Amino acid sequence: MIERFTSETANEVWEQIATSFRQGDGWQLQNGRGGRTSELLHVALSIERPTERWVVSRSPAINPGFALAEVVWIVAGREDSSFVNAFYPDLAKWQGTGQTYHGAYGHRLRRRFGIDQLERAYLSLKENPDSRQIILQLWDVRADLPDEHGKERSPDVPCNVMSLLKIRDEHLEWMQIMRSNDVWRGLPHNIVQFTSLQEIMAGWLGCKVGTYNQISDSLHVYLDKEDAANIRSFAPLEAAANTDSIALPKADSDSAFQELASRVDRIIEVGSNPRNISDLARYPSAPEAIQNVLRVMAAELARRKQLLDLSQDLMADCSNPALSQLWDRWFERCHSKNRVQSSRSG
Repeated sequence: MIERFTSETANEVWEQIATSFRQGDGWQLQNGRGGRTSELLHVALSIERPTERWVVSRSPAINPGFALAEVVWIVAGREDSSFVNAFYPDLAKWQGTGQTYHGAYGHRLRRRFGIDQLERAYLSLKENPDSRQIILQLWDVRADLPDEHGKERSPDVPCNVMSLLKIRDEHLEWMQIMRSNDVWRGLPHNIVQFTSLQEIMAGWLGCKVGTYNQISDSLHVYLDKEDAANIRSFAPLEAAANTDSIALPKADSDSAFQELASRVDRIIEVGSNPRNISDLARYPSAPEAIQNVLRVMAAELARRKQLLDLSQDLMADCSNPALSQLWDRWFERCHSKNRVQSSRSG
């Protein structure tokens, strides 16, 4: 039996899933790599407006800088751990401590198999928009399938297996297939990653963004972590509108994302000099949507360098209500945590 969750926005779909978990409808106990889980098998979800990709009802709030860093990292086709670790240093606990990440989605999409799958998909759909053969492959059976004793090959085996793209009625439809999907830690970020790729590809092709669809073969919540308690206590929030569009013509998109990655690399490297960070965070020749992405990422790096005033100044220029809402919730989460720690240490 396939369970289905559908709504206009990612936040509404996530709220439906969280409510289902709280009610226990069809969820079963199942051991997992990270401990006991409550699992729902064979889940389909559909988001009618994929540009409304942000889950704000999750509390504690998600880190928007890290979520956007993953998108830029994927589009750039990278696998280096240092880029994303700068936004989320604890990522190594989950995905390994090497200089590269085994399952890096961008590297697999653009380099690993000896073909740039995003480029080929764009060229193919541009010439034949009726094609049913556009599949982006993430799973590498040679490197990812467990050995004959059932031992996993890496702590970072991709949860996403493939993407299926189709153009129908001048809209780019996207189907994402996942072998494993963590409701709390993975799902909000996975939606951001692949709806962003969907919107970027639609911009390359000059078509509209269709629905985002996803099959999560194992949708689960870890029971021995705070995740389950957080989901059970979540309170629905209304998500602010995402007013930006990252759907750009191919040449403009390539240039903008290349410059984004370059500027973020330099912000990571310059240390804690506010002037250098501020200069790198200002990209006035870019479309406003790209500027907003950079503002959020730069603000998060400034925050991690303890430049709190600078981080807030950078976000004051952000014109996207969705990103501002996400940032305010994230900053308050971190600020409140620091206040509690300070009072305890005092």
